[in-house]
Amino acid sequence: MSFLETAIETATESLLRLRALEGPMHEAAGIILGCLGGGKKLLVCGNGGSAADGADFSTEFTCRFVNDRRPFPALNLSGGGSLVTAIGNDYGFDEVFARQVRAFAQTGDVLVAITTSGNSKNILRALEEAKGRGLQTVALLGRDGGKAKGLATVELIVSSPITARIQEGHKFLLHVLCEMIEGDLPRG
Repeated sequence: MSFLETAIETATESLLRLRALEGPMHEAAGIILGCLGGGKKLLVCGNGGSAADGADFSTEFTCRFVNDRRPFPALNLSGGGSLVTAIGNDYGFDEVFARQVRAFAQTGDVLVAITTSGNSKNILRALEEAKGRGLQTVALLGRDGGKAKGLATVELIVSSPITARIQEGHKFLLHVLCEMIEGDLPRG
């Protein structure tokens, strides 16, 4: 089997295992729809490739996914380079998302946290800060969930030892969440 065929095989196997997430996906979609439909906002965070996935996810709500509709507030906490580096410099990198949750979160908002390892300290701190503020949280995790397992309201765990397959699974799940939610968002 060629390198490409092997990659396709492992990606297909990884995606097929996502069927087990049907229940948590509906729960996550309901939480996010309730948040945005109720006039509240999403706060989204991740590192590296997960930051890019979070940026895309938040953009799908603030701009649009497929249908033309009004924008909804979704903040990518990974996106502000000057803010992220200032917090990292002054408070440590572990606090870059927790401090923003503390600054921006209000009752009814939802935090979406993405980490392929489940062990990113800044994601753990963001989930802790969100929980302390009474926010509902959706965590996209990898492998066995890592230290983040059990910290979120809803967990979407992509069980794979391969980071690339986890990221592909996360991206797929985020797009499916958009598909599940967009049709039920208020139009006006």
